[in-house]
Amino acid sequence: MKTALCYGDSNTFGSVPMTRWADNRRFPPAGRWPNVMAAALGDGWRVIAEGLPGRTTVHPDPIEGEHKSGLPYLRPCLESHRPIDLVVLMLGTNDFKRRFSLEAEDVAWGVERLVGEMRGLDVFAGKTPRILIVCPPPIDVIGIFKTTFEGADRRSRQLAPLLREVAVSAGAGFLDAGEIISSSPIDGIHFEAEAHGLLGRAVAAAATAVLGGTA
Repeated sequence: MKTALCYGDSNTFGSVPMTRWADNRRFPPAGRWPNVMAAALGDGWRVIAEGLPGRTTVHPDPIEGEHKSGLPYLRPCLESHRPIDLVVLMLGTNDFKRRFSLEAEDVAWGVERLVGEMRGLDVFAGKTPRILIVCPPPIDVIGIFKTTFEGADRRSRQLAPLLREVAVSAGAGFLDAGEIISSSPIDGIHFEAEAHGLLGRAVAAAATAVLGGTA
């Protein structure tokens, strides 16, 4: 049985598009994209969803907490689930919050830092680390996040080609989620139920390709 670990933020967690700050709803397990991915891949796979709402690539959040950085938890997370055949990495959305003052290049460097960390760990089932970088869809600055993500509509639309370069340099797979789905028109950040389904099936196909067509 192959193991895939999906490392991400609230969209990997399955958060429902939000209309108020106290809205902590979550899609049912079967509707979250990592579980859609698992269903598409079949019984030969175990898919682990490691999604934390608010998670950034490498930046501790001065408001939400230092634990929101994806870097410190990455190594213990991967080591606790080894051996791993594939890591699916989808982060970057929260890096575009206004409080971090980051451009797309900075976000891409954060992803590159995580990929470099993974490549140095003895957690993969094969000799070659297998990593799939998924670029989140662009952000729409609307709804309750309009101020939090001010300016992110422009900056997030510059990320995909930069992450593609990171993937090529690292020998990783790449999937641009923005070519498949859009962020919800409710809050501009999270995914609708239909988008989870589309993304999960697309990631399953990309995962198979990264592993050389074996499922």
